Amino acid sequence: MKKQNWKAAVSGGAAGIINGFFGGGGGMLLVPLLIRWQGLKEQKAFATSVAIILPLCCLSSAIYFLRGDLVLEGALPYLLGGTVGGMLGGKLFKGVNMLWLRRGFAILILYAGIRAAFFAS
Repeated sequence: MKKQNWKAAVSGGAAGIINGFFGGGGGMLLVPLLIRWQGLKEQKAFATSVAIILPLCCLSSAIYFLRGDLVLEGALPYLLGGTVGGMLGGKLFKGVNMLWLRRGFAILILYAGIRAAFFAS
């Protein structure tokens, strides 16, 4: 296996583990690796990360469903809102300055980390 393919496979595997274990978050790993190892520009790395994470989320959801841990009725309102938000975000994404996107992403990660560390029940 070529070195580039090996790096991609390991990155994808790590993103899958993170996504399956935490219910999301594999993109936090993929975006910097797509930039560094694949040479993608930031905007393309963010977009490509979404395309990689989608099947991983579907697989993780199927596993949770088969184990009886997924509450579909509770997920539906979030799915509907997320669909609208995803469409809006995808349309607005092209016009966002990458510096502000990085800063917003960093703030989101910090917020989630602080909540997980200090306010989790």
